[in-house]
Amino acid sequence: MSSINEEFFKKYLRVLKLARTPTRDEFTKIAIVAAIGVLIIGLLGFIIYVIMTAPMH
Repeated sequence: MSSINEEFFKKYLRVLKLARTPTRDEFTKIAIVAAIGVLIIGLLGFIIYVIMTAPMH
C-alpha cells in the first residue's frame, strides 16, 4: 500500500514541478472561454425550463 502512495506522490510532484503560473493573457483567455461556457449552459437550461413550463392550450 505504501509503494502505491509513494508512486502517486512522485507523479504528483513531477506534475507540480512542470506546472507554472499562467500569464495574464492566458488567464484572461481561459476566464473568457469558461464564462462563455457557463452562459451557454445557463441559457440552454433556461430555454429547457421555459419549454417545460410553458402553458399548454
